[in-house]
Amino acid sequence: MDLRDKETEGHTLRVTDLSVKLARLIGINEGELLFIRRGALLHDIGKLGVPDLILHKAGSLDEGEWKIMHQHPQFAYDMLYPIEYLRPALDIPFCHHEKWDGTGYPRRLKGEAIPLSARVFAIVDVWDALTSDRPYRSAWDKQRAIDYIIEESDKHFDPKVVEAFLKMMKVESK
Repeated sequence: MDLRDKETEGHTLRVTDLSVKLARLIGINEGELLFIRRGALLHDIGKLGVPDLILHKAGSLDEGEWKIMHQHPQFAYDMLYPIEYLRPALDIPFCHHEKWDGTGYPRRLKGEAIPLSARVFAIVDVWDALTSDRPYRSAWDKQRAIDYIIEESDKHFDPKVVEAFLKMMKVESK
């Protein structure tokens, strides 16, 4: 994926490391951490099913293009499900765009219906996106990104996972 989309250069490794740290902090057992690591590494593999014209478009996506982009979690599921040993890692690639309040995609899952690993990953993914430079905007400073994550608690994010993330970031900033 990093070779196809320059924006993701380094993103995959950063979100993988942070996801495993956060999952460990909230008490996910070591055996499950392997699946979180694999899922995080593969989280955007479904973008291989998105045409380059959409993936690399400089401007805003139109409604039809967003519809295709929103299919990347399903594309990931379809690609990875046949690989039996990766099935336990599917929750992140398939569900990382679901939102706590049920407004996410692809299945509009809500609350605890969203797998815990995907709830963990969602915060880390947004954090990394906000605090990294993008072609269309500069990186946000850490406090602005923290404020956004707090604001999205109980909307986009699981409030309990937000609380753990904030604890983790205080430890990391020392």
